[in-house]
Amino acid sequence: MTRSNSKTWRLSRQINLSVIVQLALLASLIVGSWVNLQKQLDLLQHDVTMLLQSQEALRQKLDSLWTKSISHEYRLQAVEKRSASTKEEF
Repeated sequence: MTRSNSKTWRLSRQINLSVIVQLALLASLIVGSWVNLQKQLDLLQHDVTMLLQSQEALRQKLDSLWTKSISHEYRLQAVEKRSASTKEEF
């Protein structure tokens, strides 16, 4: 088998200007994507922080409402007992 008929791949050691431009563009795309990803992560962190704060505020409101509902339940039971006792007296 002669070298001219060989179908092997040969690596050219020359670097063209287009290869350099393509590598520079690829590097700029990678850096741009990284910066964009960091901005998106910052926005996500802000949104999650706001969500956690609103969840905590909602939990506090629910705790307050739960306490009030128990208080109203006891008051209602007391009124029902008084009403039942006054009905028995008559």
